[in-house]
Amino acid sequence: MQHKMEKKIVDQFSEFAIPSYEQWREVTEKSLKGASFEKKLVTETYEGISLQPMYRKEDTDNLPFLQSLPGKSPFTRGTKTLTNGWEINQEICVGTPTAFNKVAMHDLSRGQTSLNIVLDTPTKRGINANEAVSEVGKAGLSISGVNDVVDALKDIELAHVPLHLNAGANSLPILALFIAHLEKGERSVEELHGCIGMDPIAELVTNGRLNYELEDCYSLMADVTKWAIENTPNLQTILIHGNVYHDGGSSAIEELAFTLATGVEYLHALITRGVDIDKAASSIRFSFSVGSDYFMEVAKLRAARTLWAKIVKTFGGNEEAQKMTLHARTSAWTKTVFDPYVNMLRATTEAFSAAVGGADSIHVSCFDEAIQKSTTFSRRIARNASIILKEEAHIARILDPAGGSWYVEVLTNEVAKKAWELFQETEENGGISQSVIKGFPQKVVQQTASKKVRNIALRKDIFVGTNMYVNIEEKELDRLGNDETSQINDHINQVKSRAYISVESLAAISNKTEASIKAAKQGASLGELAKATGRKSEAVLSVKGIRPTRGAIQFEELRQTTNANAEKTGKRQSVFLANIGPIPSHKARSDFAAGFFGVGGFDVIQNNGFASAKEAADTAIASNADIVIICGKDEDYQQIAIPLAKSIKNATEQVTVLLAGKPSEEDQVSFKDAGISGFVHVGSNCYDVLSQLLMKKGVAVS
Repeated sequence: MQHKMEKKIVDQFSEFAIPSYEQWREVTEKSLKGASFEKKLVTETYEGISLQPMYRKEDTDNLPFLQSLPGKSPFTRGTKTLTNGWEINQEICVGTPTAFNKVAMHDLSRGQTSLNIVLDTPTKRGINANEAVSEVGKAGLSISGVNDVVDALKDIELAHVPLHLNAGANSLPILALFIAHLEKGERSVEELHGCIGMDPIAELVTNGRLNYELEDCYSLMADVTKWAIENTPNLQTILIHGNVYHDGGSSAIEELAFTLATGVEYLHALITRGVDIDKAASSIRFSFSVGSDYFMEVAKLRAARTLWAKIVKTFGGNEEAQKMTLHARTSAWTKTVFDPYVNMLRATTEAFSAAVGGADSIHVSCFDEAIQKSTTFSRRIARNASIILKEEAHIARILDPAGGSWYVEVLTNEVAKKAWELFQETEENGGISQSVIKGFPQKVVQQTASKKVRNIALRKDIFVGTNMYVNIEEKELDRLGNDETSQINDHINQVKSRAYISVESLAAISNKTEASIKAAKQGASLGELAKATGRKSEAVLSVKGIRPTRGAIQFEELRQTTNANAEKTGKRQSVFLANIGPIPSHKARSDFAAGFFGVGGFDVIQNNGFASAKEAADTAIASNADIVIICGKDEDYQQIAIPLAKSIKNATEQVTVLLAGKPSEEDQVSFKDAGISGFVHVGSNCYDVLSQLLMKKGVAVS
């Protein structure tokens, strides 16, 4: 019966002719009534890709990977043939070992499936807690010796829990402490799996400095990798980060190209130091940030696997080695301080992109990430986003959910082509390290970031609750996080009281990993191991760094300045809407003006409109507002706006009078002569207008 119904539906549709693209476009252009098809319906992205309003089957006819299958090279459709989904790999950012253990045990028992350990800055740099007091525990877990590892991993069976750990420029000290912990507890090292990875390029790009010789880092990388191949074959030793570019404001293509270039440099470093290409490639894990451009991010992850397979194949790697291990982290760039619960929506859609794009593990950022360290509640919500996507949305049941979408298939190909071009340009500059020294990636990312910042200021790129649709009555998020100050101080004192053995330089020892593990078991500290393996007290290499930031930060600073001034003076900067005529005559522009000034934290005084210039002027003056903006129809402005502005300026010169709209240049002259100092419209740079107004009113903007 069902088959007959389906056939009947097909037969009914066969009565209609299938229009050609040209016919569709002709009808579409008529509906635009003279407006440009390209300007109205074609979207230009930061990646330099023109997104079309419609994609057709013929657009995919010549795509090179279209007939590929999941689990088969070039792995566009994923590296797996079974739908087992992704690891729920939430970052645990807790300062002290004992507190970390408590959080880790709790979260692993409630849905988290792998252990993502975030180290604090001193630990990643190879500095003991007692030598770097100010930064200890601020950005993650502080580890100075094997005792700290014991406390952090108490009752956690690493044989059953995959690890994910960014160890900085040199992973050997932290790896040695972890292995020492296992061996002292007589637990199997071989069962350790996941990644304890180093990424010296990421450290150099993020911090603008490196306290190791880069070639020494590569030698250590090879040494650790050889040891892991023989002793912990399921543990990856290199963790390449794309987020260092993404968080600086890069495009998807830039993040992908520079990350792949890093992968090539690491492969070359390992191979020239005696590591087999298949083992070298399999030792690498990639970590990408996933932003809010949903389809672009899906395409980025699919393109990443495709290009990495091509690279490894070129090096001579077999099909298994061509598989990319891919971790995804929802974007830090997109998160906001104001209206933070919107971050739940942002993180969920980004996690959806990561899942559909085929990530092997996913971290969903907590909604309060931009404000404070995570809480039990915020971690639960973030963790549950992954669980819901897996268990209720059933994304994990499908291999390559985006496959077959003409749009996604074409976009994947375009992202891959453009990323490959930038990758080749990076290689022509001498590879990623030489390019970073020359400042090439920094320049490229800065150019894109500047475009993004401008579009955010113009409110073309929207951050709900920050540069659009703000809640001026919003209350600050309750600080539910634990104050770790006391715990961190106790931890520092414990480190000070411990007796660590000194370690001679390991430079001349052929197997540095074995020697480091032995020293760690005997009581060497992280700092001693770092020094023995090449860490210098001063920077060896310095470059211009790419500073991590967030897209909304300039508007947040603007609003925080307004709020602080209001708290200091007891009065918020106020804007009076001088609405001309009945509600239908002014509503569109008065709503626009209210939203425009609201994002800066201004107090907007609204009304239902005025019948005359005198009535509007008298009410505006009586309001004691700092700024008056005239809102109405263009045809009413000549008769009412000019006398209205003159009346206000005659009564109180210090009031700034603006007009909503963009009059002709000729009309602007007459309006300015009447005392109107500026014009606010959809093309206005909102940030510039508001910050200049605040400075004009004596409020310094940071």
